[in-house]
Formats: sequence, C-alpha cells, structure tokens
Amino acid sequence: MSAAVSGWNGRVDLPEGPATRRWHQWVREPEAGAAPGVAMLGFASDEGVRRNGGRVGAAEGPAALRAMLSNLPLLDDTPLYDAGTIDLIDGDLEGAQRHYAEKLAALLDAGHLPVGLGGGHEIAFATYQGLALHLGERRPRVAIINIDAHFDLRRQDRGSSGTPFLQAIEHAAAHGLPLDYCVYGISLSANTRALFDTAAELGVHYVRDDELGLLDLPARIAALQAKLAHVDVIYQTICLDALPHATAPGVSAPSARGVPLEVVEPLLDAIAATGKVKVMDVAELSPPFDRDHVTARVAARLIHRATHAIGRAARA
Repeated sequence: MSAAVSGWNGRVDLPEGPATRRWHQWVREPEAGAAPGVAMLGFASDEGVRRNGGRVGAAEGPAALRAMLSNLPLLDDTPLYDAGTIDLIDGDLEGAQRHYAEKLAALLDAGHLPVGLGGGHEIAFATYQGLALHLGERRPRVAIINIDAHFDLRRQDRGSSGTPFLQAIEHAAAHGLPLDYCVYGISLSANTRALFDTAAELGVHYVRDDELGLLDLPARIAALQAKLAHVDVIYQTICLDALPHATAPGVSAPSARGVPLEVVEPLLDAIAATGKVKVMDVAELSPPFDRDHVTARVAARLIHRATHAIGRAARA
C-alpha cells in the first residue's frame, strides 16, 4: 500500500495486514468527524533559536521526524493523522505560534492527541497557547512536564526558544489558569544563576541531570507520580538536548552530559500511565547536525513509545 499522505514512505511487509503495517501505511489527513487518534502537527521554525543565539537548522525537523516515523511498526489500531506543518514566514514567530495554536486547539476539540513536531523549543509556547484555547473558560490544574537541559525561562524583549515556559507561566497567571512547571534534566553547566533564581521565584520543580541516574530512578518516579496525582491535565514536552551528545548529536545545543534513554523512557512511561497527557511535542531536532539521522531516530522512538503508552492509559 502506498503512503496516503505526502512525506510518508517506507517498507511494505507482505502479506499486508494489521500485523505488518507501519506508520506510513496507516497515517491519513484528519477530516471532520474522524475517529479520535494521534495527530501530528509540524512547526517548521528555528527563528526562536536564532533569536536565542543558537545554531539554526531546527526548521528542518518536522520533515526529518516524519521520515523516521514512517517506517515504525503499528503497535495497535489507533488512528494516525498528519495535520500538516505550520511554516514561519518572514521571521514572524508570534504569528506562526498563533496559527499553530489554533490548529492544535481544533485537534484537541476533535478529541485527538496532538503531537508537535519541532522545530525549536519555541514550539512550546505555541503548544501551551493551543491547550489554553482548547480549555477556554475551564480552569483545571495543568502541569507542563519538560525533559530538558535548560529551564527556558529567559526574560527577553521578544519570545525565543529560551522564553516559552516563562511566557506560559505569565499567561496562565494572567488568565487564572493553575499551572505547574516541572523540568527533568537541568544542567548546572547550561543555566546561569539568574535562571536558577527565576525558577526559584516561580516555584518551578526541577531535577538535575546528575540526579537522574538509574539508581535514582525509582525515587524520582515515585515523587513525580505523587506530584501528578494533584493535576488534571499534562502537557508533555521533550527537548532533545536533554539527551547525551552521543545519543542526540543533531540538536541546537548539544549536551555535555545529558539524561540517558534508560532513564528518559521510564519517566515518559510513568507520566503516560497517569492518563492525563493531553498534548505533547518534541523540540530542537536540527537535521543539518544529525549524523546518520541518529537524533531523528531517537526522537521517533520516543514519540512511538510515548503515544502508545498514552493511548494504552486512555483505554484502561
């Protein structure tokens, strides 16, 4: 069977059927009234990275992610949709974020699990805005769980890849939306004292990369589960620069240490098991620096694992 959506191609195993299908054979464009499923939405931007003084290239991330997702096997019959990509025009990051937010809110309204394909981590403020649009006048307690080496709480004149969570916190406070921000993987060597001070001022919960070894994992997961018991909605975001450089070389800001997949994957499983994840995204894939597509493959694996776990929890 040929791919139904442009950009999705891959191996076809015979005899073709539910047990041999891969994502490229199953993904479709979302239509009105379509059954709820996983809906991917690209954000082809590295303007935020440029504004933040990073190395650009993340705008190519959505296409690279689709290429690596295409050949992954279907683990169940959950519908898969490709809702397209929001492109940034003439450096208008704020306009692209609003457009992305509107499309994401519509996907949430239709009952889908939106999965953002970045793009720089400026995708995060767009995702948050989409979730806020979907919630409307409702005021559930929302948790943003960020796997990241950086706080991304910079105070700057314009939004960038370094500002999205400060923007989300300030927006939530202005609109009376209870919001908890938690970061796993913070690097002492990648955040200034000013950023740690801002995190303390805002009550941000964080765990450093050197506190996330395998021996630490059971206690970290138990503490995370206790924290998430008190929230209603989770937005899961993954910055690929939280991973070790050998695992994720193709990112805007490579990590000197990072959190290994052996820790990241159980964390994602525990978060998904709450049944509260309503939206997720993956950010900072920068294909020009990604030798052998290593980082794109890792990112696709994380999306594959997380979406299956989130779907399984929703059906439980």
